[in-house]
Parts: sequence; C-alpha cells; structure tokens
Amino acid sequence: MPTSPDPAARPEPRLAVSDVTAGYTRHVPVVRSVSLGVGAAEVVSVIGPNGAGKSTLLKTLTGNLPKFSGTVRLAGQDVTRLPTHKLARHGLSYVPQVNEVFGALTVLENLEMGGFLLARRQFTRRLDEVLTLFPGLRPLLGRRAHKLSGGERKMLAIARALIPRPTLVVLDEPTAGLSDDLAHRVLTSQVRALARGGAGVLLVEQRVLAALSISDWGYVMVGGQVVLSAAGRDLLTRADFAEQFLGRAPADGGGHCDG
Repeated sequence: MPTSPDPAARPEPRLAVSDVTAGYTRHVPVVRSVSLGVGAAEVVSVIGPNGAGKSTLLKTLTGNLPKFSGTVRLAGQDVTRLPTHKLARHGLSYVPQVNEVFGALTVLENLEMGGFLLARRQFTRRLDEVLTLFPGLRPLLGRRAHKLSGGERKMLAIARALIPRPTLVVLDEPTAGLSDDLAHRVLTSQVRALARGGAGVLLVEQRVLAALSISDWGYVMVGGQVVLSAAGRDLLTRADFAEQFLGRAPADGGGHCDG
C-alpha cells in the first residue's frame, strides 16, 4: 500500500509532461495544457469522468497522436516528437485497453515480441526474471494467447511490457472486462509489481477507488484539463473529489468512474 507523499518529496520524474495540448484535429483539442509527472517506482493514476480526455492523453504520450504544443521528457530527454517505436527505445512500454496481446501467437511468442530490442542472451535472462515475477505464465508458455482467460491475457500483456525493463509503463484501463475480484488482483499484484521493479507506472483506470488505493499520486482530468492532483490516498478522503467524481460522501463505498 503506497504512502501519502508530500509533493516536494516525490521522486525525480521519469516522465515529465509540460503544457501538452493535443487532439484528433488541430482545431478541436481534446487535451489542453496538461502537465504531470511520474517518478521511478511510482504508480500514478489519471482519473476523471467519461470523455475527460484520459485515453487521448495516453495515446498522445505514447506517440499515437500528434502534440499541438507542449513538451514531453522521458528520463530527462526530450521525446516530444518521437513516434511510438522510438519511444520504446527510450524505455517506454504501452499496454492499450484493447488488442493488448497477439491472439494467434503463443504466450512465449508474445513475450518474445516484448523483447524484440534485446539480444537473445538478454531476452533469456529477462524472460526468467519476468516469469519469476509472474509464475502463473510459466505453464502457459506454449498456449495460444486467444485461448487464455481475461485475467491471463492481462497478466501476459503486463509481463510483455516488463520484458525490455522499461523506465515507464503506460496502462490504459488494464481491468476492463474483468470481474471485481480479478480486477483487484491485477491492480494490487501485477500493477504494483511493476513499480516494485523500479518502473514508473502511468495508469488510466475505470475503477477509481481501486486505482487510487494503489496509487502514489493521482491527477483528476475534467474537460481535457487537470483540475486537481494529490496523493492517491488523500484524493479518496477529499470531500470535493468524492462528491464531484464519485457522487457520494467520502466514507461511502462504491467507485466506478467510466471513460
């Protein structure tokens, strides 16, 4: 369980986003002047109502949409204009909400795709390390990914993202389509495992309470802008956050926020 860090005590950012504006057409920006940071070994959630621009932000930061203005730095280097495949060489791994695995390939082949930048000896070493972290995948190495359960596919997608030892992992709704119990396990075990391994994790997640409970820091987006940021556990207890985004008093249960 993460602590509630003071902003000044947060680690130096692996990802530093400054005043980024982006969208699908230049005349209609979806993300407007967004700034955020993700430090080493941090889980950082971006949450907000449906249509807030969260997934658009992730697509922008991972090189899948153009940036109209602003800068993005990864491990101190300006990567603002780099396409997706070059961002991978700078230590970024992206797990999208859909098509997160290659269904026709085996589990091992999927993991090999994650290690395409590594020499064979490096891949073999990383494969063993990742399978130690996710032992449930070891007996499934020869199985086609399309035959895996929903939870197994998510585990494979996250494990594949970890193979190249990224400095930053970007996850777009990793629990989409999973039961509440399985979603809890994915977040508390697999997502936190990424951070324990030293990677910064940027997470968009529909299960707001569950996401914030494992997050070191959270950013709230509304209308394409960041309107609030604080430690994850602190956001859960703020009356203005709970009433506006969860529709309840802070002490109540519940907690989905779609989109």
